[in-house]
Amino acid sequence: MAQPAREPAKGSCSTPPVHTEDAVTSVHPVDEKLHPSRLVPAALQHIAAMYAGVVTPPLIIGQACGLDIAARTRLIAASLLIAGIATLIQTIGVKGFVGNRLPFVNAASSAGIAPILAIAETNDPGHQLPAVYGAVMVAGVFCLTVGPFFGRLLRFFPPLVTGVVITLIGVTLMPVPVGWAQGGDATAADFGAMKYLALAGFTLAVILLVQRFGRGFLKQVALLVGLLVGTLVAIPFGMADFQAFTSAPVAALPAPFAFGAPEFQPAAILSLCIVMLVLMTESSAGMLALGEICDRRANARTITRGLRTDGIATLVGPVFGGFPTSAFAQNVGVVSLTRVRSRYVVAVAGATLLVLGAFPVLGAVVSLVPMPVLGGAGIVLFGSIAVSGIRTLAEAGLDDSSNIILVAVALGAGIIPLAAPTFYAGFPAWAQTVLGSGISAGALVAVTLNLFFHHLGTRAGQPAPALKSS
Repeated sequence: MAQPAREPAKGSCSTPPVHTEDAVTSVHPVDEKLHPSRLVPAALQHIAAMYAGVVTPPLIIGQACGLDIAARTRLIAASLLIAGIATLIQTIGVKGFVGNRLPFVNAASSAGIAPILAIAETNDPGHQLPAVYGAVMVAGVFCLTVGPFFGRLLRFFPPLVTGVVITLIGVTLMPVPVGWAQGGDATAADFGAMKYLALAGFTLAVILLVQRFGRGFLKQVALLVGLLVGTLVAIPFGMADFQAFTSAPVAALPAPFAFGAPEFQPAAILSLCIVMLVLMTESSAGMLALGEICDRRANARTITRGLRTDGIATLVGPVFGGFPTSAFAQNVGVVSLTRVRSRYVVAVAGATLLVLGAFPVLGAVVSLVPMPVLGGAGIVLFGSIAVSGIRTLAEAGLDDSSNIILVAVALGAGIIPLAAPTFYAGFPAWAQTVLGSGISAGALVAVTLNLFFHHLGTRAGQPAPALKSS
């Protein structure tokens, strides 16, 4: 006789599992592999958000070092290639060793531009980029060495310090787009001509109008729309140069040490190691923020793997013409706005950047953009960096008089090279390299004063947290 089925005892865990398709196949949004119809447009948004930032360092540095259009095109291609490789490593990674496996974009950071320009100014032609690349490679080794222990150093880089540095990045770079708006070549007879200023103003106006009246994706790519419209308007007036586009090879990988063997100068190395500390702080903050957005919190191991990617890209990048590599905050913003959290979306964006770098003719498209157009867009780009720093400072407790003094003195030290370029002319060469960059000078003063006010001799209370997750 069949026995009746017995109900499980009260409190028993023997309730039969529910086998549903969702329970078996569900994955975390970060690991979700989207259909191409969603994946490709989402990847294009990331490329649109970061492209101008990726090509800005090689454009500025190449022009400052007196490179011709063909050489600047090679720099742009190298920057795109390294950004693509670094982003792929970061998103796909090797679990437990390298890559934070988040939708995280890595590329050459604008934070390194001002110190690199200071290094270039203190070296003769032909030795400028070799000195820069030697310092960048050592900064990469420094990142790899310090990265695993960086969590212990974060307390010396609270929002008070990082806010000063980010603000100075935007402020000290502002003369660059102003020079572009005047034509780009200060030695030209028509430098500052009204036609250049009008084109820069028109580009800025287009960006503002798109930002005001655009919707959705169009609003997100307002900077790109401004560059495109400004260039199209400039072509009939003969203000766009097609030389690089017509002469660039269709496909060619960057040659190793094409700009000379690296030179290792102590002052240059010190300057870029300071910048690397700032970039590591920025990357760590980005990983924490992205972890919160993606509901996969970044822990110490995640940050270590992410910083290891930064270090590898910074060390290897100069071999092909790359610069210090860090997180791209604007892409964290894209993830936050779109809520598309799949790391494979960003991996596809990284693969696209790699392809663009392998085909210099595609990178040469950027050279079609006239300098005044870049100037109008650059005012928005670098101004927004300063605004990010101001936003960070607003959260840093400026109601405290010590913090006000710290920020005031650090900003003053950072603005000295901008307000009085010859101020350090009587100093030794190594001091000119370090202090001649407003970012390095401001960072040194901010870190020193933070130690003085909030660490030395203090027992009660804790310093402000180094990083915030939002």
